[in-house]
Amino acid sequence: MTLEAALRSAVGSQHVLLDADLRASHETDWTGRFTGTSRAVVRPGSTAQVAEVLAACHEAAVPVVVQGGNTGLVGGAVPAPGPACSAPVLLVTTRLTELGPVSAAARQVTAGAGVTLAALTAHARSAGLDFGVDLAARDSATVGGMVATNAGGIRVIRHGSMRDQVAGVEAALVDGRVLSRLQGLAKDSTGYDIGHLLAGSEGTLAVITRLRLRLVAAERERAVAFASAPSTADAVALLASLRAKLPGLSAAELSLPAGLALTAAHLGVGVPLQGSGGAYVLVEVAGQADPLDDLLAALEGCEQVVDATVASSPADRARLWALREGHTEAINAAGVPVKLDVSVPADRLAELADGLPGVVSAVRPDAEVVVFGHLAEANLHVNVLRAADAAEEVSDAVLTLVASLGGSISSEHGVGRAKARWLGLSRSPAEIDLMRSIKAAFDPLGLLNPGVLLPDGDCV
Repeated sequence: MTLEAALRSAVGSQHVLLDADLRASHETDWTGRFTGTSRAVVRPGSTAQVAEVLAACHEAAVPVVVQGGNTGLVGGAVPAPGPACSAPVLLVTTRLTELGPVSAAARQVTAGAGVTLAALTAHARSAGLDFGVDLAARDSATVGGMVATNAGGIRVIRHGSMRDQVAGVEAALVDGRVLSRLQGLAKDSTGYDIGHLLAGSEGTLAVITRLRLRLVAAERERAVAFASAPSTADAVALLASLRAKLPGLSAAELSLPAGLALTAAHLGVGVPLQGSGGAYVLVEVAGQADPLDDLLAALEGCEQVVDATVASSPADRARLWALREGHTEAINAAGVPVKLDVSVPADRLAELADGLPGVVSAVRPDAEVVVFGHLAEANLHVNVLRAADAAEEVSDAVLTLVASLGGSISSEHGVGRAKARWLGLSRSPAEIDLMRSIKAAFDPLGLLNPGVLLPDGDCV
């Protein structure tokens, strides 16, 4: 039996896409920067089907690339360029959409890897709870992909990243065996935590098929403010002041003038507080009671605030959030960006923000640098326009600066293909050797997401 026949037998002919036109939307990432060719796109609808697909590919020694909602930004969920004879099978998880009943006692729910963040959140809220992670791509990002990259988003300050939400995992190994630990035990000290190991593994160890996820209390009252500060350093100091005064602080997002202007123009709206500062902070506070008065009092006592506007209605809150969440769409509308997601110690964030234009212009003088990010995690999303043909040089300059400040080359988007060669800036040789050993134990032939996360030498 050919591999294609085995795949059809596993998932049904209608879910094996062989025609180039049908495969195309899966073979290019959301940014348009990364693209390749797959042998087939396969859409399994259950853990058993995922396992059967993997077993067939393992027997044929054909690589497998794993894709969720294809909202990744580092090329980790699309095939690498290469000859058709060595093209991988692209395994898409979006049919794994099972959503189990919410356990109010445990504050947990079981979700298929293909469930979107928006669907999970709506499901949790219908049961009087909430999910602790939120991000702008909520309508298309899948929970399996979010765990695989350890995504963070806008509420990490309150609830942590995706790894912190994982109470259990079901996953298929490369040879078709299945690991399933979905009990969601509050305490379990029986050895290695494989579920948390898979969080952040970017599909290189196994294919996540179902997750047992922690939920949080629903906080229905929210207050949002948008404040200007003289500089990024002042924005960092402002956050420190607000954290001490606002226990319900759930988001603190940083925008800089260039990005804010670009986003406002893309949305066709004005820039609030235009020209009043060198950095802008969007703050959200959540609670069971209306936190607006507490937010106003906290801002009034902050010497770093040049000016501020506070949302007075849900529509006003949505408009302020649109200015922050619209950055990515506005940047992509302006061209194909070189996108880098980095973090540094909080007390070095201003050095990073201030140093980025210089290191980029040294490589590409006409490039435009647009920066925004999660202030509480000192996590910046660095976007460089008009530099796609110098992506390697720009990435090297930015990531070298990040490393010199004691930071990480990937804060929440993963390493993918885009940054694998720079992993040594954030991980020691001993750590990388250990990661290679773990990869070899799970995937001896190197068939799962070859070329992703680990530097060259780890693919088939």
